[in-house]
Amino acid sequence: MKDTIILGIESSCDETSVAVVKNGREVLSNVINTQISIHELYGGVVPEIASRNHVENISPVMKEALKQANVTLDDIDGIACTYGPGLVGALLVGVAYAKALSYASGKPLIATNHIEGHIAANYITYKELKPPFLTLLISGGNTQIVLVKDYTRFEILGKTRDDAVGEAFDKVARVIGLGYPGGPKMDKLAKEGTPNIELPKVHVDGLDFSFSGLKTAVINLHHKMPDINKADLAASFEKNVAEILIENTKKAIKETGITKIALAGGVSANSYIRKEFSKLQDEKNIEVYYPELKLCTDNAAMIASAGYYNFIKGNTSDLTLNAVPNLKL
Repeated sequence: MKDTIILGIESSCDETSVAVVKNGREVLSNVINTQISIHELYGGVVPEIASRNHVENISPVMKEALKQANVTLDDIDGIACTYGPGLVGALLVGVAYAKALSYASGKPLIATNHIEGHIAANYITYKELKPPFLTLLISGGNTQIVLVKDYTRFEILGKTRDDAVGEAFDKVARVIGLGYPGGPKMDKLAKEGTPNIELPKVHVDGLDFSFSGLKTAVINLHHKMPDINKADLAASFEKNVAEILIENTKKAIKETGITKIALAGGVSANSYIRKEFSKLQDEKNIEVYYPELKLCTDNAAMIASAGYYNFIKGNTSDLTLNAVPNLKL
């Protein structure tokens, strides 16, 4: 059977990435140009600056990805690009570049949902993983429990009613003076603290999440007690977040009877959350999957993997494709 090679393009936020992936699982190259050091100066991602940097970086990143994979455009079977969700200007750079490549090379264009990409990161890390399984998607823009019915069929069982979990991490980090990016800095600081501060947990019906109340409680506590131990505060916040995520995951397992759980998204790199899910795996006799750390954050290999499964189903796009910043799964 002939191998299928997909070129993936990711530019939804502040990473310009191009990857070459074979058969949806084998990464031949995954080049990532990050803008973290640029946006760190502003305390968060500045959309216009992100877009400009994507324009400057995308062509050299693409050339490097082809070089590392030792392939040419002639060897590529399809071009997958993130078309949403994300920052509209940033998305447009990747979409326009992918459309130009598709037109010039005659290769099919594959519109790829960024959220599907995060789920597909697990296929790269675990060659044996196949649907159906549950995914806990935890990132800066999304918090969802997703039933992965097939490689291209999904059902959202629960979602956040307010802040995404990564957004809550970033806002708390900013208030306690850690800056951007908040998630990794909170993870590091929490290791120095003890989760001994009592914080409220907001319980909602079903499998939905709410992090706004917890985030606000931490921020208010810091304002009232500026001398509070920040490491303990970070550890307490992290512990509460993990408890909320695990509680809903347990409910989803009970409701569906599915015992395969994949974590996905940037927050799945958090060491404490990983440790707590490992405990859950041992206690409940379930299978828990985590993408390797470099595949948790935005990258084009996950887009190429998700694009592959759409490609083999015949889900290709034409050159009218546009960015959809609020795209849903």
